[in-house]
Amino acid sequence: MTEHSTTFSPSSAARLLACPPSGKLSAQYPDETSEYAQEGTDAHALCQYLVEKAIGQDSKDPTPDLQYYNSEMQECAENYCSFIMETVETAKQTCKDPVILVEQRLDFSRFAPGGFGTGDCVIVSDETLFVIDFKYGLGVLVDAEMNPQMLCYALGALELFDGIYDIENITMTIFQPRRDNISSFTISKEDLLKWATEVLEPAAKLAYSGEGEFRAGPHCQFCKARAECRKRAEYNLEMAKYDFAPPDTLDQEEITYILSRSAELQAWASDVQEYALKQALQGTKYEGYKIVESKSNRKYTDEGAVAEAVIKAGFDPYEQKLKGITAMTSTLGAKKFETILGKLVYKPKGKPALVPESDKRPAMNTAQEDFKEE
Repeated sequence: MTEHSTTFSPSSAARLLACPPSGKLSAQYPDETSEYAQEGTDAHALCQYLVEKAIGQDSKDPTPDLQYYNSEMQECAENYCSFIMETVETAKQTCKDPVILVEQRLDFSRFAPGGFGTGDCVIVSDETLFVIDFKYGLGVLVDAEMNPQMLCYALGALELFDGIYDIENITMTIFQPRRDNISSFTISKEDLLKWATEVLEPAAKLAYSGEGEFRAGPHCQFCKARAECRKRAEYNLEMAKYDFAPPDTLDQEEITYILSRSAELQAWASDVQEYALKQALQGTKYEGYKIVESKSNRKYTDEGAVAEAVIKAGFDPYEQKLKGITAMTSTLGAKKFETILGKLVYKPKGKPALVPESDKRPAMNTAQEDFKEE
C-alpha cells in the first residue's frame, strides 16, 4: 500500500511551500476518498505489476481485484512500463547494472520533519538518478520543471544512494498518458540540495509548527480546508469588485485579470456548494435553501435477466458498436493497428481555447494573424 507522511508529503509540497499553516489546518479534516482516487490507485497497482514483471521480479497480477480496470488502463500501464524499460536502457549507457526500485519509500526528513513519500519508480546509475512518477489523472496537466513533489522524491532518492553511486544529476519525469504528457526536468545535485536548504527546509519548519502566512492560489485545489478557508474566500471575493459587469464594459486589463482567476473562482464556488450540501444533509439550515431529490434515470435491476427476457420475446437486446481507437489498438496490437487502420484514422483539429502563455502548446494562427501584412 502506498504510504505518505501526514506531516509533509511530496503530494502536498506545493501547497505547504506556498501556505505553510495549511498543513496543521488540513490535518483536522478526515481523509478524502473519491472514485478518481481509487481509479488512480488501481492504475498504479497495474503499473507496479507490469514493471516488476518486466524486470524479473515475482509479482501478483492485480487485475481481478481492480475496481476500475479497463482496456485504456491496460494500455496506459503498458506504455508506462515501456517507458521505464527505455529509461533503464538509457541508464545502462553510464552504468552496467543500474538499480531499479518500484514503489520505493523515499525519506527526506533531514530537510522536512516527518517528510517521506513513495516513489513510483527510481532508477539508480552513476552520474544520473532517474525518478519517475505515473499520473493517471486527466484533470490537471502536470509539469516536471521545478515540481515540488518531484523535488521531494528526488531528495529522498538522493538520501538513499548519494555516496554509493557517483550521482551528479537527477532527472525527474512525469508520465501522464491520458494527457499525452511526458514531462522531464534535470537538476544538478548541487542545485537540488540548495533548493532543499533554502526553500524546502524553512517552509517545512513553519508547516510543522503551524506558523507562517495563509496564502490562497491554485495550490488550494487539494487542501482539505479549501471550502471553509477564510483566506481563500477573501482571495476569490476580490472578484466581487467587478460587480458582475457585462464583459463588453470591462477593459482589456480587467478581462486579463478575470481570466487569470476564473478557474479558481469556479473551483471555489463548487467546493463551497459541495461542503454546504454535506452540512445540510447533517442538519445545518441555510436560509433560503432546501434539499431536494435530483432527477434520475431508470435502470435495469438485472441486465442478464433483461437480455434473456427480450431474446425470449424474439428481439435482439444488444446494439453493435465499433470499438473505439484505444480498445481497437488493444485488440489488434499497436503495429497491426497501424498496418491495418493507419490510413483510416485521422486526428481532427481541437477546438480553440484561451489559455495562459505558460501553456506549452503552440499558439494557433487567428484570422487576424492570417491576414496581417508582413
